[in-house]
Amino acid sequence: MIVGTFRQGGLLYTDHVIEVPLDHDRPDGPRIEVYAREVVTAAKADADLPRLLFLQGGPGGKALRPPGKSGWIGCALDEHRVVLLDQRGTGRSTPANRQTLAAAGGPAEQAAYLAHFRADSIVRDAEALRHEINGGRPWSTLGQSYGGFITMTYLSLAPEGLRRSFVTGGLPTLTGTAEDVYRLTFDRTLERNEAYFARHPGDRELCARIAEHLRDHDVRLPTGERLSPRRFQSLGLGLGTRSGFDSLHFLLEEAFVAGTSGPELSDTFLAGVQDAVGVAPRPLYAVFQELIYAQGGATRWAAERAYRERPEFALNGNVPFAFTGEMFFPFHFDEDPALVPLREAAHLLAEKDDWPLLYDLGRLRSNEVPVYAAVYHGDMFVPREYSLETAAAVRGLTPWITNEYEHDGLKEGTDVLGRLLDMAARDGS
Repeated sequence: MIVGTFRQGGLLYTDHVIEVPLDHDRPDGPRIEVYAREVVTAAKADADLPRLLFLQGGPGGKALRPPGKSGWIGCALDEHRVVLLDQRGTGRSTPANRQTLAAAGGPAEQAAYLAHFRADSIVRDAEALRHEINGGRPWSTLGQSYGGFITMTYLSLAPEGLRRSFVTGGLPTLTGTAEDVYRLTFDRTLERNEAYFARHPGDRELCARIAEHLRDHDVRLPTGERLSPRRFQSLGLGLGTRSGFDSLHFLLEEAFVAGTSGPELSDTFLAGVQDAVGVAPRPLYAVFQELIYAQGGATRWAAERAYRERPEFALNGNVPFAFTGEMFFPFHFDEDPALVPLREAAHLLAEKDDWPLLYDLGRLRSNEVPVYAAVYHGDMFVPREYSLETAAAVRGLTPWITNEYEHDGLKEGTDVLGRLLDMAARDGS
């Protein structure tokens, strides 16, 4: 159902909302809303252009809100209507957060509710949306990061809905566990640490000073909770992006100010840390970050186990300081105000051992949908080793392996998507 339209920056925006079952296997059960924004250039508003569904990275991230025809979306709009889906639980879709989940009941009820928010449900939402706005015709998809994981599930569950697919930094392992993934992502995060501290060698001692200060002092973030050394350590999430090195360095250079009783961490620094580590706008990112790898078995806080096996990340002063990367740990649910109310549900989900499979290996081996994927050689978030295994396992998938970009290469301009579109054009796809 169309719920609104507006024009801005030479674009026409159309807002769609559909109702879908919370559990697609129980169509007569509770229902939620899913929202999507369709964008087309105003000059082509009446043209019958093919639709391109953008599958946002995450998990738990709402779709971008483009202000105009620039960057990759401008490239896509040259020949498509672009559909920006707020995946269930995010953005203007029925939200799932500490405020709304309280209505579901206690921790067990909340965990049961959240169990329906993985890629398989998102694909079935997308299929309902496709039938609603695309007349049932196949459409193309562009999956960034976790959006590529969803793409592989889409190819497994509903390939008839796809004309062609593009993936940027998001070919997942099809059979590996969360433990398997974290072994590589911790390695890659260490590599990014070494590259960062080689560029800014003075920052390593500064980070060690900050961690020591946080051990010895009760330092509060603007939201009121204490900043622990481990939460500070999680600032390394940005090291896997093109601009992350500079953003982190500029934050650290204003860390300390001279207080009345000695050095203190500045309000400027603490506000910047809060913006970087807080997950209030996207709590599902923390809840599902390792559950996206669960197929059959329980994850049982795989990242925490991997962390404890890696002495290079110890905060005991005996090893050089190192940031962690895209990992969430039990302590996040003890310290972040947006996550504390979800703590017990998160523990129950970590113990859940009957997750359905997300990928159909037989279907992927016989896939007939053309897929074009950018694989970033140094990707800190999605290990290239598994991406290349998946590229070889999926029939009709053409990888482009490059070391020119980081994980967020799609955001840098038009080059990444332009290259993938050119590859498809050469194949006549």
